[in-house]
Amino acid sequence: MYHYSRAIFRALKDMVEPQTDSVTPEEARRQLLEACERTVERIAEDPRYFARPARSLFEEIRFYFPITQQARVYFVVDRAIGLALTSVRAEQARRTEALNRCRATTRKGAPCQRQPLPGTAHCPSHQHLAERPVRVAATAAA
Repeated sequence: MYHYSRAIFRALKDMVEPQTDSVTPEEARRQLLEACERTVERIAEDPRYFARPARSLFEEIRFYFPITQQARVYFVVDRAIGLALTSVRAEQARRTEALNRCRATTRKGAPCQRQPLPGTAHCPSHQHLAERPVRVAATAAA
């Protein structure tokens, strides 16, 4: 996921011109990179509860750019964050799909495509493969 934050940083680092004298351009670039990484990390960790990540990142970094470049900055941020969100959603769909399949394989060695029974890892056809708890026979006391 870091390639998205690095792509944003590489696209924007040469346009950095802090509007205040208290922040040097080097410090502004460092803060830009940290903000990009924080945003992408948050997208990767919890994309459902991060409303408008592109807008959030832009609001955090826009002070490092002149007003004439802010439309371009927003375009770069919006494009990269959109790609990151698409990637995360595709990965989530792939994981969900893998979890909703039977864990057994067919006679030909292909993964079973059926849905597992609720609370189990196997479909009805492969239920015999599910691990069952071992019963210990009680010995009669003599």
